[in-house]
Amino acid sequence: MDEHELAVERIRSRISHFYTTKTAFRVYHGSTNSTRHADFDRAYIVDVSALDNVLSIDPATKVAIVEPNVPMDALVRETMKVGLLPPVVMEFPGITVGGGFVGTAGESSSFKYGFFDRTVLSAEVVLANGDLVRASAKENQELFEGLRGSFGTLGVLTCVELKLIDLKSHVEVTYHPTTSIPSAMQKMQQETKKGDADYIDGILFSRTSGVVVSGRLSSQSPSSTLPLRTFSRPWDPWFYLHANRLSSLPAPTTELVPIQDYLFRYDRGAFWMGTYAFRHFLFPFTWLTRLLLDYLMHTRIMYHALHASGHTDRYIIHDVAFPAPNAAAFATYVDKAFGIYPLWLCPVRKDGRTSMGHPKTFRGEVPGKPQGAVYEDEYINVGVWGPYPSTEAEYVRANREIEAKVGELGGLKWLYSRVFYTEEEWWSIYDREAYDRLRGKFHAGSLPSIWDKVKDRGAKRDFGTGIKGLLKRLVWRSEILKGVYGVYKAVRGGDYMLSKKTSA
Repeated sequence: MDEHELAVERIRSRISHFYTTKTAFRVYHGSTNSTRHADFDRAYIVDVSALDNVLSIDPATKVAIVEPNVPMDALVRETMKVGLLPPVVMEFPGITVGGGFVGTAGESSSFKYGFFDRTVLSAEVVLANGDLVRASAKENQELFEGLRGSFGTLGVLTCVELKLIDLKSHVEVTYHPTTSIPSAMQKMQQETKKGDADYIDGILFSRTSGVVVSGRLSSQSPSSTLPLRTFSRPWDPWFYLHANRLSSLPAPTTELVPIQDYLFRYDRGAFWMGTYAFRHFLFPFTWLTRLLLDYLMHTRIMYHALHASGHTDRYIIHDVAFPAPNAAAFATYVDKAFGIYPLWLCPVRKDGRTSMGHPKTFRGEVPGKPQGAVYEDEYINVGVWGPYPSTEAEYVRANREIEAKVGELGGLKWLYSRVFYTEEEWWSIYDREAYDRLRGKFHAGSLPSIWDKVKDRGAKRDFGTGIKGLLKRLVWRSEILKGVYGVYKAVRGGDYMLSKKTSA
């Protein structure tokens, strides 16, 4: 704890300096699971990347005290040592506790526990004037509620207190085949209402093929009737490929999956986005090539390569939480307008909307609900991730069309992806008056607003001058070479978010 307090004091000192000099600054975490364009100037940042420790875990109270840059795999590893588990574990092991709390982060247990922020009991925050405060449901409650989905725009998170649940060694996973978009949505809602599942999500492989996957924490041992299935070894199948195979069977299939394999089942291949890497480099997509290239197919490497290559601008990437009755309409729209598959489905508890960036309530049309009534029931998230090779103008047009459809159906985007709204459109969705009032009350004027952080800045790249700049320009004219450059930068490692120091 002494080291934590010293680190927090250094952060407070730097923030106080910026506040006194009326200098705007940004918070730097060291990595990202966002696909938005970002660049940080060393002179105007508060660096919290070293806050990456699990400070304590109390098995009696089932509470952990954790610094914000602790990634999911490290958190799970430490809680498992004392027989406990976070209720909501994001599917990519590099997603951090802080990102989960002040960003938008949910997983297949979110129908039961809500988004990750709902598992946070309290937070330690340095306000933008340098004050250190604690926020919870009982202390600074307005700040605590405001931190959800605030993306670090109300203060600098330095520590959180998390609730935990009892650990079990495996997840009993059942794959329910579906034959249409409506049947997938219906089956998903049936599974959530049964009350015996701990995890539920789904994948649509086409308009006529999908699978709803339900999981139950279990201490059973594998048997002839309950076989063991793993997803973490290089020779194991990617989860979505395995689920796709089982979706074609006439009846549900049940397996026993080790808990860590289940929690991070989408890490290898980044759901299915790794498939496009094979296509990009004209590599055969086989069990052997996946085995040989397994190191490159984990999300930490893939995010690094994605940013370095500039390929964030070659894919349509959106996660959107919809009022549950409207989710099928959006999936059908994506099918007709873009034909992008697979699509990810994930049910979310009814308080999910208030975890997503200070939105206004939704009073639009929802089947089965009175016209004009505030929607207050469950949500279903639809993840759309697929290639869209086009000009920048067409790419922007297509994404703006998607955002218009999202608004029509009452959806809210997870803000890790590029945002194409105008400022006027943005504030028609989010509650500017309430948000600005919070910002004023907690001295957050020297921090960027959510809009400042997420607004689209276009596809810009500074190649520099001289021979090195010329070579970079040549690389950027070839999609293959851009991909090679991204892989090289990812394997090389190092920082890919922070601008290099300039010589005096």
